[in-house]
Amino acid sequence: MKAHRVVRLPGLVDAHVHLRVPGGEHKEDFRSGTAAALAGGFTRVLAMPNTQPPLLDAATWRDVQAQARQEGLCDVDMYCGATLASLEELAELGRLVPALKVYLDPTYGMLKVAGATDLRLIALAWPPEKVIAVHAEGESMRQALVLAAELRRPFHFCHVSRKQEIEWIAAAKARGLPVTCEVTPHHLFLTQSDAQRLGALGDMRPRLAEQSDQDALWAHIDSTVDIIATDHAPHTLAEKKDPVNPPPGVPGLESALPLMLNAVADGRLSLERLVALMHTNPRRIFNLPEQPRTWLEVDLDEQYEFPAQALYTKCGWSPFSGMTLRGRVKNVTLRGVEVVRDGIIRNYPKNCK
Repeated sequence: MKAHRVVRLPGLVDAHVHLRVPGGEHKEDFRSGTAAALAGGFTRVLAMPNTQPPLLDAATWRDVQAQARQEGLCDVDMYCGATLASLEELAELGRLVPALKVYLDPTYGMLKVAGATDLRLIALAWPPEKVIAVHAEGESMRQALVLAAELRRPFHFCHVSRKQEIEWIAAAKARGLPVTCEVTPHHLFLTQSDAQRLGALGDMRPRLAEQSDQDALWAHIDSTVDIIATDHAPHTLAEKKDPVNPPPGVPGLESALPLMLNAVADGRLSLERLVALMHTNPRRIFNLPEQPRTWLEVDLDEQYEFPAQALYTKCGWSPFSGMTLRGRVKNVTLRGVEVVRDGIIRNYPKNCK
């Protein structure tokens, strides 16, 4: 029998997660969310500010960041958010926070910004060397790209999902604009036909797209795409099964790397490019420090039905359940301490789920 290939990768960085703290701890919390991250090979995550309350001021941000450091099993960096009403907070937040998140399209919470005019005012109040990550789809993205050209400052476009959008970003990069973008595994591996099959369990923002959109994302994976980010957005099954108003969002921390390893096995992606998309580029774009003596080991040849064991995310489900994958996280070491062995979190408190 041919021996399995086990390789070592650097600790991965997920630049887009929702850990639901504060205000949504029944969906996820820092302990369960970072356990899911480690089980998926992520040793650092950047968590979104559209919480309850949202992270719009330095005092709230400091409290939540301190809680993340105390309770998290891996490194957690909190974004801050912004609205026109919180502009005066951005100078201090800009000295503390790795990145700002601005929502130009509908989102969970109260952080939606009304168009390019408001975005421009926010951008001018934010330190010019620091990234502004934007949720911008369709016309909102076009407006943000115009602003990026005007201000010549870094914009990062979250969860790009449409053919036209990835082509706009490619054109902007060709013009030398300081823009970057991310794509999620669910947009790379699911389409509108899967949404019909999954129902509410396949509903997220941006919504799943057509096959031609997915094909365009893969066509740009080695050039235009900078980051693979999960947009891990857990909701309970009871919430998702609400017949009137199920919330959008799907978990992704534990499925992302196995899916991308499956793409490596299928020849759609090189292992070197995977490392760039899930480690090197997010560290560079968000100016994140190194994690010494940190790595993970993956079995490139193990084939199994996902998930191989119970999920650590508090929501307990995945749109990829039952999918046959090739490539599995085996062990994770964080700062010289083995925190995952054979896919299981070591010394994980049982009462945290």
